[in-house]
Amino acid sequence: MKILSEILKYFPYKYELIGEDNVMIQAIKVDSRDVLPGDLFVCIDGYTVDGHQYTEQAINNGAVAIIAHKPVSDERATKVYVKDTSEILSYLSSYFYDFPSNDFHLIGVTGTNGKTSITYLLDELFQLEKKKTGVLGTIQMKIDQNVYPIANTTPEPSYLHRHFKEMVDHQIDHVLMEVSSHALELGRVNGCDFDIAIFTNLTQDHLDFHETMEDYLRAKMRLFYQLGNRYSTLVPKRAIVNCDDPHHQSFASASSQPIIRYGLTNEADVYAEDINLDANGTSFKLTTISGTVQINSPLMGRFNVYNMLAAAAAAEASGVSLETIQRGFNQTKGVPGRFEPVKGEHGFGVVIDYAHTPDSLENVLSTIKQFAKGSIYLVVGCGGDRDKTKRPLMATVGEKYANHSIFTADNPRSEDPMQIIADMEKGMSSDRYEVEVDRQVAIERAVGMAKETDVVLIAGKGHETYQIIGDKTLPFNDYKVAENAIKGRGEHSSSEVSS
Repeated sequence: MKILSEILKYFPYKYELIGEDNVMIQAIKVDSRDVLPGDLFVCIDGYTVDGHQYTEQAINNGAVAIIAHKPVSDERATKVYVKDTSEILSYLSSYFYDFPSNDFHLIGVTGTNGKTSITYLLDELFQLEKKKTGVLGTIQMKIDQNVYPIANTTPEPSYLHRHFKEMVDHQIDHVLMEVSSHALELGRVNGCDFDIAIFTNLTQDHLDFHETMEDYLRAKMRLFYQLGNRYSTLVPKRAIVNCDDPHHQSFASASSQPIIRYGLTNEADVYAEDINLDANGTSFKLTTISGTVQINSPLMGRFNVYNMLAAAAAAEASGVSLETIQRGFNQTKGVPGRFEPVKGEHGFGVVIDYAHTPDSLENVLSTIKQFAKGSIYLVVGCGGDRDKTKRPLMATVGEKYANHSIFTADNPRSEDPMQIIADMEKGMSSDRYEVEVDRQVAIERAVGMAKETDVVLIAGKGHETYQIIGDKTLPFNDYKVAENAIKGRGEHSSSEVSS
């Protein structure tokens, strides 16, 4: 709780005050529906809505002050006008909640792929060291052992710093955070004191937002600039980059902090040798700055080797022993919706994965290709109101690895799902595919086609438990649909035998 006059003293920009500045502020909110008595409401221009249109609702809910950059007519609350509310929100939130990111070890992970897996691996490693952790990312927010739903990969600043403060109150030691290119471009993480920044890779994604790959690259690099210039042995900062990615030097150059490189050659500081990939997992020799250990992990695929290398580099830089890293990788449970096999006695494989970019889809399919003894069936779609240029590329990748693809809906949002699929079809040069817009029917179709030794990959949604159609968010879970399809197939077979 802070008095508005104190908050205004901290403002880094020029402002205009209309009304009393002695009101007490309980919290900062950007969603008028979440406003409670005593809150400060900040009007943000979003993708689809403008917060300035909801000031009346915010005041009705108890907002005592409004920060805006457009005229607000309601006289019932104090108004503070600034040039850009989005620009000030991060700094304002960090100050209001007492700079919480200064009070724990904050690791940010950015890149096209691997962010979620790396944060989960680090979470497991720190817990093995008996540390209390917080996680923010695509799947959920976790504070110690408590989990909460989350709307964006990287939340807006008032939510972020409010929950950072909660983490401080819970005496969290390490916070592991996925940092999206959207968040970096929009300044959501300005004011966050990162101790380690990790770059995974950069492939095509989000060009609906960034327009060009150069814009996308520059947005990602902001995380590395944010590590700052101060070098300290008491609070060491590190920049960790995948040196096998062609963009890695841009990220290394963006930071003035010591660089730790990881990759699959001994030119890296943290690297893997003697890699063996099969249907039961992955084994390799892991070499870090501290030494070499053998890893025998249940995680599958070369992409997971990269994820483990990144996690190992960050964990070791954070004081985790190499012995703990080895133990953690060998017993990891993995991440929901990331190369997750669907259980059941069915004689063929069914895998759920979040792969929704051409690169991530190729990673997963190439891994399956290494152990699949039969045919590969792919169920895949592309999200609506998102980068249209990757749609034919997704289909082309499917055609390269899968024996048969089924194109279906995947969060079409405001777009016609058949038009999305038509865009995907442009990437096909054969007829080894079919169209089934109903995702449930598409999954059932693929499971029904599979024979013993075949593998079905259901790609694009992973951990998600919803389908966004139009302006509605409907319950949908790939894993459960596939599980029920497998059970239904078994029951059908049993009834045929009994008849």
